[in-house]
Amino acid sequence: MDTESTYSGYSYYSGRSRGSHRHGERSRDHHKSRSKDGSRSEKSVTINAPPAEPLLGDSSVLGEEVQDDNWGETTTAVTGTSEHSLSQEDIVRITKDLEDSVGLDCRRYFSLTLAVVLGLLVFLTPLAFLALPHLLWPDKLLVCGTACEGLFISVAFKLLILLLAVWALFFRAPRAGLPRVFVFRALLAVLVLLFVVSYWLFYGVRILDSQDENYQGIVQYAVSLVDALLFIHYLAIVLLELRQLQPAFSVCVTRSTDGETRHYNLGQLSIQRAALAIIENYYRDFSVHNPALLTASKSRAAKHLAGLKVYNVDGPENNAATGLAHSQSRAMIAAAARRRDTSHNELYYEEAEHERRVRKRKARLVVAVEEAFTHIKRMQEEEQKKAPGDVMDPREAAQAIFPSMARSLQKYLRTTRQQHCHSMESIQQHLAFCITNNMTPKAFLESYLTPGPTLQYGRERWLARQWTLVSEVSVTSGLKEGAIFLLKCIDFSLVVTAKRIPYIQLSEEFIDPKSHKFVLRLQSETSV
Repeated sequence: MDTESTYSGYSYYSGRSRGSHRHGERSRDHHKSRSKDGSRSEKSVTINAPPAEPLLGDSSVLGEEVQDDNWGETTTAVTGTSEHSLSQEDIVRITKDLEDSVGLDCRRYFSLTLAVVLGLLVFLTPLAFLALPHLLWPDKLLVCGTACEGLFISVAFKLLILLLAVWALFFRAPRAGLPRVFVFRALLAVLVLLFVVSYWLFYGVRILDSQDENYQGIVQYAVSLVDALLFIHYLAIVLLELRQLQPAFSVCVTRSTDGETRHYNLGQLSIQRAALAIIENYYRDFSVHNPALLTASKSRAAKHLAGLKVYNVDGPENNAATGLAHSQSRAMIAAAARRRDTSHNELYYEEAEHERRVRKRKARLVVAVEEAFTHIKRMQEEEQKKAPGDVMDPREAAQAIFPSMARSLQKYLRTTRQQHCHSMESIQQHLAFCITNNMTPKAFLESYLTPGPTLQYGRERWLARQWTLVSEVSVTSGLKEGAIFLLKCIDFSLVVTAKRIPYIQLSEEFIDPKSHKFVLRLQSETSV
């Protein structure tokens, strides 16, 4: 009893002083960590957050749009600043985001300008070869015969084919902004530039200086230029499109947060182009990232792994009290160890209880949706008897029946921790879509009962404006055996491991068709 009273008195007075002291240290450490994070953000690549509706951590903002069914009332947000305030770190981040966006736009428009200038040079060069002799020395030129005029038609159609081919291959909307230049495309641009410059040098030395009178030879020279440009375009198709079609590597893509894994076959690609292909497949194949499930697992693990901390506050003066305290400490540590040993049972029963609640919420949701769709059919039968001006459109029908299922759907989404993935507006739009296309209740519920791919949800839920590619080797180098690189996003990263597809040796074994023939002999004495 004396020990307990001494402990309580000591913990009350010294605990308050130490608590206040620790609170001051905690606040200072928090301020230092925030300042360090701010300084680090200036040196690293900034990944911009989606600019639309907030995710789970900011779901309190959605509270202002709550309707009568109290949509999203359980989600809260804990922030260090108010909703309308900006810290110094936020200002630095916003400034860096603007600088990065301006730099990306400038680089994209600069490359587009170079491509347009090079294209104009390529297409105007053959026409200039044909027009300059008529402008500079028209009196000295020989008469162009029938063969020469036929070459004019050849040049015109070849230039038209080249124009369409270049438009189809190069002038396409960019899918993404890569950190480095595309090596093959840059090499082709340099090759075309050197090719055109060499033709101009030869034209200037042998035709312009001497004022060649053979106009048919000049036309044939222009035709040879167009033919060479067509062959370069064929080379571009092989290097840019056909070379990567044959699979050469099998890449394993793993999401760092939940471990979801997919495998893809890729061809001869550079690391940055392989990363682009992986991101495109990620939006199609991976389920949407749900940080709420990760938060629940972390809190459950922290609760089950929590132990007891025992402090000796009496000091070494009282040996008897110290021995008693040590014995009590050993008993408490043993009790904590036994509780850890039974934590798997608690986890099992907790997961079983969660599954039971999910099945219960699902049953209620299915019944509510079926009743709502039954009511829709009844309304449609009644509206067929009304005048055409009194018919309700699908949007109004969805708003009319949504309150009957909103409560059940809201509880189910909260139980499965999907409330941040579906807003009330998106659910009503999906309901109106199902009503318009005469879909069943099961088709309506499939989007909420089974987590779909990332593209199934709204862009504001998953769209990351910028990914960061982390690689030990140059991103312009090709994929190799054992290559590993990361694709970092806002909340997670994709770990990519490449392995070469092995060489497969097939052998043939011939089976003689006569070896399958056999004779069945029946004996007459056989008993029936």
